[in-house]
Amino acid sequence: MIRQPCGNEHTQDELQEALRAISSMIGKVEKVSEKGTLEPSQQTLIARRLKALRIASELITSKIDEVK
Repeated sequence: MIRQPCGNEHTQDELQEALRAISSMIGKVEKVSEKGTLEPSQQTLIARRLKALRIASELITSKIDEVK
């Protein structure tokens, strides 16, 4: 297992890869959400996950802009 330093130092490549992964997850969760066959509790869970993923995406994007 590779350990990272305790700080929030990440390379541009790491941030880009994280953003790609988050974007992929957002797309997959949106697809599930669009099917319309979810129970109310599942719809709530999906909505919360999408919100969290979008927040993560925004934070990573702002960090990428900061690093540039």
